[in-house]
Amino acid sequence: MSTLILPAPIAAYFAADRQNAEALARCFTPQAIVKDEGRTHTGRRAIQEWKSATSTQYAYTVEPFALDYAGEFQVVRAHVAGNFPGSPVDLRYRFRLERGLIASLEITA
Repeated sequence: MSTLILPAPIAAYFAADRQNAEALARCFTPQAIVKDEGRTHTGRRAIQEWKSATSTQYAYTVEPFALDYAGEFQVVRAHVAGNFPGSPVDLRYRFRLERGLIASLEITA
């Protein structure tokens, strides 16, 4: 089985996801947008609060297994398992990168 090689900003995102909300927020541009579970979070502070709330509510692991390109977006498919309703599930993480950071992220099923 081959190892999935992710672009550096995306690899940093998944590594920071295992650390803490502050580390994760640093992966984004100052005006970045995250869309998840029908909500939009704009800016590093809002992204940090989103991650903090999610980590408090759920324990989970994320295992990226595929990377596709769709125009200016890079779409990572990942297996997510944890103590949330519907676990486990495969999700799509749709990233747009800008100057070595994440400018937008949309997470969908």
